[in-house]
Amino acid sequence: MLAALFAVWCVRERPDAVGFLSALVWASLFGLLCLRFVPVWLKAWSSGEESLPETDTGKKGEILKIFLAALMWDAVLVAAVTAVRALAGESTSVSFWKCTDSQHYLAIAEDWYLSEGSIDRLVQLVFLPGYPLLVRLVNLAVGDYLLGGMIASALCFAGSACLFYKLMRLDMSREKALRGLCFMCILPGAFFYAAPMSESLFMLLSLCCIYCARCEKNLVACIFGALAAFTRSVGLALMVPVLFELAAHKRKIRDYFALLVIPLGFAAYCYINYRVSGDAFKFMQYQSEHWNQRFGLFFNTAAYQTEYALKSLGENPHNFFGLWLPNLLAQLGALAIMCVAVRKIRASYSAYFIAYFFVAVGATWLLSAPRYMLVMFPLSAALAELSEKRSRAILLYAACLIFGLAYLIAFALRWQVW
Repeated sequence: MLAALFAVWCVRERPDAVGFLSALVWASLFGLLCLRFVPVWLKAWSSGEESLPETDTGKKGEILKIFLAALMWDAVLVAAVTAVRALAGESTSVSFWKCTDSQHYLAIAEDWYLSEGSIDRLVQLVFLPGYPLLVRLVNLAVGDYLLGGMIASALCFAGSACLFYKLMRLDMSREKALRGLCFMCILPGAFFYAAPMSESLFMLLSLCCIYCARCEKNLVACIFGALAAFTRSVGLALMVPVLFELAAHKRKIRDYFALLVIPLGFAAYCYINYRVSGDAFKFMQYQSEHWNQRFGLFFNTAAYQTEYALKSLGENPHNFFGLWLPNLLAQLGALAIMCVAVRKIRASYSAYFIAYFFVAVGATWLLSAPRYMLVMFPLSAALAELSEKRSRAILLYAACLIFGLAYLIAFALRWQVW
């Protein structure tokens, strides 16, 4: 099927040699990942997968330490961005964090969606309401939407760190789980966890969904999945790992109906579209007309991003180093990591990555691949498995820190980091 899609795409798009080669690499890696995943899938559904005892998933004192450490790391990320801007002679005002999509989320939190007015305000309907509602709730306590957004993101990030650790402890040793947690915190683009955007909330809800599914609390898992789909549309992809866990646990047919709860979160967003604009799918029109954003094929994304990267290298180096190169490296790196580690991590995690990657990276105008890959917790789990040898761990830590720092600097200097 993948080969057929690729062939049809080649005939229709007629890419140049560089775009074709890039698309071929992406498609080949994705195909290899899927092929390596098949035996893991069959084993999971036929004989199930073992877990560590649930009592060994982290003591309360340790979880509290992780929560506080994550809050401190959030503060470090904010301070690092501020320091870069100060060294560059730029404004260090906290209002800087209203850049990228943050301004849209904060505007929705303050004024909700508008049915009339300027087009720049109307098109904010494409941003889902989960995070703005959380910011509005926090604002009741702090009285400032930007500060409320920063606090909300910090708390969600700290909660995500705790849930990630507890989830990993179902599969691996304490040492390995802590390594995975470190990778989660230093992946390139980690500063987005601190930004007043939906990444931290989506990560928290996704982890809650998967953790409850692992603990066989299926209805609760799907409720969290619905909240994730109310926060970001790709939350619908959580149906895949929950399905895998249901099958692995040999659940009865009636238990699978809980999966229908997850799309209700996105249906609620569509209802808001209807109430605001009279069209339940108005967001699709805005995405297409205002951002040229439609559903496409991930290898098409590789082709056009490679073409734009080469073009910008000579014309606008800031766009090359801040936008196109990080996007390409994030996609390629994520695929490579998962290809190597797919047989080492739980089947439901790999299935989630495959479904998420196919949908998220397939956008026809993708500018935020590092941010989209950041919330893919299977990547951190995979890195934890791949870093068992000390030499390999040092290499992976160094790569994440170096690329992460470079990307943070590009973000602080506003080199088209989205």
